[in-house]
Amino acid sequence: MYSIFEILRDNWLLLLVGQYPSGPLGGICATLILSVLGILMAFPLSVLLALARLSPWKLVSWPAAVLVYVVRGVPLLMVILWVYFLVPLLIGRDVSGFTTMLCTLVIYEGAYLSEVVRAGIQALPKGQVEAARSLGHSHLGTMRHVILPQALYNMLPSMLSQFISTIKETTLGYVINVQELTFAANQINNQLLTKPFQVFFILAVTFYVVCFSLTQLAQWVERRIAHKRLGMAAAKPLEAQSTLPPTVATNP
Repeated sequence: MYSIFEILRDNWLLLLVGQYPSGPLGGICATLILSVLGILMAFPLSVLLALARLSPWKLVSWPAAVLVYVVRGVPLLMVILWVYFLVPLLIGRDVSGFTTMLCTLVIYEGAYLSEVVRAGIQALPKGQVEAARSLGHSHLGTMRHVILPQALYNMLPSMLSQFISTIKETTLGYVINVQELTFAANQINNQLLTKPFQVFFILAVTFYVVCFSLTQLAQWVERRIAHKRLGMAAAKPLEAQSTLPPTVATNP
């Protein structure tokens, strides 16, 4: 146990920010930045894919479905290798491992989040779509102004859970030399050579603490949303009663 604290004392800065400022930013900071950027940039793509899959036009829905099924059906490592070799060919120059991993996460998480968005949209009552269409909204207008605002609010816990998965998926960036937390831990292990269990135990505990904290946040958000739904459901009968005309008492 003492050796674990000793490793932390000597290498906490490397685990936190990597070789920065004398080198690229790494460690847990790079992991979190990569995860946040990946999920934020994947979100618009996921909405577009979900809307495309729900589109009544087959020329739009079928290609979107094929893309989602292909990306979800292959391992993340294979997507990383595809992007690693394909992006330089498309743009004509080499890109960093960080950029490659970010592009991979945008594609991969976009496909997974699109299913979350699609499920959130389909979970809403169909009467809302029919009511919006009867008021003159187009299909896209209905989705934009009526359905998406409600669906996205209900999907917040699922999106946080996907963000937690993204943090763990960044560890595969190690294979293309992305200097995230796993890369930093391996650097420490290569320096010490004799304490791999202690080094990777620190790595596991770090990921557990971060992911557990975010899981608790997701559960708190889910409880808040459920509480708000119950409050709105309880308010509807009272609101309906307040709109009823007063009863006129009659003598027999």
